[in-house]
Amino acid sequence: MSSDLAGNRVANYMNSQQQDKAYVLHTRAYKNTSLIIEVITREHGRMALVAKGAKRINSPFQGLLQPFSPLFVVWGGRSEMKTLYKAETMSGPGKLAGELIYSGFYINELIIYLLHKHEAHPALFDRYQNCLDKLQRGQETELTLRYFELQLLEELGYGVSLEHELQTEQPVLPDRLYAYTMEMGFSSVSGDDTTLLYVSGDTLLALAASNICTEKQKSEAKKLLRSILDYHLEGRPIKTREFFAQNKKIPLSQ
Repeated sequence: MSSDLAGNRVANYMNSQQQDKAYVLHTRAYKNTSLIIEVITREHGRMALVAKGAKRINSPFQGLLQPFSPLFVVWGGRSEMKTLYKAETMSGPGKLAGELIYSGFYINELIIYLLHKHEAHPALFDRYQNCLDKLQRGQETELTLRYFELQLLEELGYGVSLEHELQTEQPVLPDRLYAYTMEMGFSSVSGDDTTLLYVSGDTLLALAASNICTEKQKSEAKKLLRSILDYHLEGRPIKTREFFAQNKKIPLSQ
């Protein structure tokens, strides 16, 4: 083999590799010693990678491919399922512990179900990282999740106009009651139709300003965002919700 041909092959191999910041969303066993990892990357979106031999004791991936840990990853390959070549720990939010782990898995599930593969969303990646940081630093879990849910919907193009009515485009008033129509928006109502999803104006304005504070606002914001998310999930169940529902001793923030 000529040196030029060998050099070209090396260059092609190096060019086929890609790298990015990433977080592991989910892992599953693959064959006897490997893992398939679902990751969100900053510039390449969500993807699945094969971590060959990751379950071996002497694997360089041992202990690295954990959810909520910031990583620098390198991957490549010719097949549709790319191979993870390298993973290194980066500085970032501390690891989640205790009950916060379940909140982290909840937002991971939302990303897996709602974010299309290979769609880059750098702002969403940053917001995900910020959400993990807030959870790790002990900020109120329920509010942290509500604000992330809202940001996720906005980033994916499912955003909700919280400050103006649907038909009249009049400003939402704190002392009025509003009904939400999926993929449409809010309309001022009297509140006598039990089939509608009602939210008070003060809750909408507080959610828009990231300033939810009362128990009523928390309850209404949770009901609203859960309904919108369930609509876009199209019947796909969130396993973390089911776990929380079955374990009543753990507060259900999701």
